[in-house]
Amino acid sequence: MPTARPSSDTTLLVACLCANWCGTCRDYQPLFGTLQAQFPDVQFQWVDVEDEADLVDPIEVENFPTILIATPRQALFFGTVTPHLQTLQRLIESHRTDSTRPLPASPDLDGLLHRLWQRMPSAQ
Repeated sequence: MPTARPSSDTTLLVACLCANWCGTCRDYQPLFGTLQAQFPDVQFQWVDVEDEADLVDPIEVENFPTILIATPRQALFFGTVTPHLQTLQRLIESHRTDSTRPLPASPDLDGLLHRLWQRMPSAQ
């Protein structure tokens, strides 16, 4: 698989870590798709933590939906959010500014972030 080439260091990735068996996640997935249309400059990924365990490991996702927001260089947010369109919309908007502080370095989270960016198609 080719290595992703994000268009800039400020390109945002929003990954939703969920499970197919989770009813809340299934209900949330169409809303996540709506945000993809609203934020065309943001890279979105839906990750089933069981189907893609090799991708997520060693991160343990215990609550759903868990959202990861990051630039190519650093994680900005990693946590469970309420499955409401407006909540994630505000979260994305708040992390699109340059004033957002990154999360403390974490080898496991940094590894997941690297793997997620690698599986992205090259930016146009």
